[in-house]
Amino acid sequence: MEERSCLRSSLVLDQRAWEVTLDGEVLEWHLPPPPSSRGEESFSVRTAEIIAVEEVETDKEQSSILKWRKMAKQHGFTVYYVERKQSHRWRCKETTFWCVDEQLCNQWIQALEELLHSQTSRPKHLLVYINPFSGKQQGKKIYKQKVAPLFSLASISTEVIVTEYADHAKDNLSEVDLAEYDGIVCVGGDGMFSEVMHALIGRTQKDSGIDQNDPSAPLVPCKTRIGIIPAGSTDCICYATVGINDPVTSALHIIVGDSQPLDVSSVHSNKRFLKYFVSLLGYGFYGDVLKDSEEKRWMGSVRYDFAGFKNFLSHHYYEGTVSFLPATHTVGSPKDGRICKTRCRICRQSKRQLEPLQKYEKDRLGYDTRAQWKVIRGKFLAINVANMSCACPRSPKGLSPSAHLADGCADLILVHKCSRFNFLRYLIRHTNEDDQFNFTFIEVYRIRKFNFTAQHLNDSDEIIQKKHFGQFCRDHPSCCCTLSSSSTWNCDGETLESSVIGVQVHCQLINLFARGIEVPGKYEERSSMIQASSHLARLGSVYSN
Repeated sequence: MEERSCLRSSLVLDQRAWEVTLDGEVLEWHLPPPPSSRGEESFSVRTAEIIAVEEVETDKEQSSILKWRKMAKQHGFTVYYVERKQSHRWRCKETTFWCVDEQLCNQWIQALEELLHSQTSRPKHLLVYINPFSGKQQGKKIYKQKVAPLFSLASISTEVIVTEYADHAKDNLSEVDLAEYDGIVCVGGDGMFSEVMHALIGRTQKDSGIDQNDPSAPLVPCKTRIGIIPAGSTDCICYATVGINDPVTSALHIIVGDSQPLDVSSVHSNKRFLKYFVSLLGYGFYGDVLKDSEEKRWMGSVRYDFAGFKNFLSHHYYEGTVSFLPATHTVGSPKDGRICKTRCRICRQSKRQLEPLQKYEKDRLGYDTRAQWKVIRGKFLAINVANMSCACPRSPKGLSPSAHLADGCADLILVHKCSRFNFLRYLIRHTNEDDQFNFTFIEVYRIRKFNFTAQHLNDSDEIIQKKHFGQFCRDHPSCCCTLSSSSTWNCDGETLESSVIGVQVHCQLINLFARGIEVPGKYEERSSMIQASSHLARLGSVYSN
């Protein structure tokens, strides 16, 4: 045996002697090849992804058999660790090593436990909120059967609160001592996450003396990480930051202490704070679909398809004025084809370049950026502000494939008035590999701030429109666009009524127990229990509704 920082022993696995090595960062075991073999069987796991280690207890029956056969008593320990499956799915795998030397066995257990304790990013005490009404109302069952056993295995203590009414978690978070917890876990859908996020951001600003109603106020980043256990209908944020909506995978990301910074955008109207969002703010088509679907919740998940088809046929467009401040600090663009991934270089570089710009603007309180703002007036079928790609299983690329999670900016997508056929072509491109921005009626910009003012029709204009065009639209629905006075905003899956809004992106305002989307090769670590030469070969995508 060598020093504790690098252990090397011959241990038994599956009745064969393996060479096992622990070098501080990797636990590796390989089967020495016979002289005629051209290679060796080798497996490894990063110590950062070891979940737990336990001593194996030899029961009385085994001891009697060993004694009767005059065999030496075996001492063993089991290592529990992350095993990667396809499509970003993680599972807890276990491997048990044996030896006859009890002191050697204890040395291995002690060394592994010390490595686990040295992982300071791992949570030890969590506050858990469970929404029993989310999705198919399986939140409590999912947590009890799939998540709680893993937390127990990893020696994570929890305080569990099952929410009983809307904003229960928000009310509770306004009172608890956040310093007692290493993180907050929400079990439910996007609504549960939104409630926890709003409560945490609001609590942080209040404790820091920041007025959320002030659109120009620099918000203070939240220190407490949020974990998402998906148990809702869509679970968009979880898909966007983990790559899959799977409770076990999310629980393992929490256990190993992953941390993914996330941009948050604030929405104000007339110097009054309205909401935060992390994925999509949509006006026009996506807002109308949400509003209609909310009125038909009795239909279940099929309500989204019904509302989408109905609003596609209606083909409403809306007049208004869009103004935005371009994101000059970012090293990426909406059309560059570079996706956000684990340890994203674009997010890191963009944040570094944004910091001096923000400091410059803060030091000059009267700094006038009006000359940099761009203004567009027109008729729009949809106006979307995407903080992330908004990809999902139905739309592998999402609304903005190259949007990033933590670069301090969002992508503004303007869908100008066009024919119903062209709009259908645009929607179809969200489901295939074609460039969805390659249309003359589509404009996309990377922005830091965004304003919108709706252009309402007066009563006389509405009467003229109905008199001259109403019958024509009824007789020729396929040829007609309908001008409506105002739409509804889809703010991360929640409706928001406002004809005048201002949006600002806040760079890396919160942190999640996640690591972004892993991709093979450069950003992907070797999987646990795999051939040393193999890598994951599947590229994931990010989802938001």
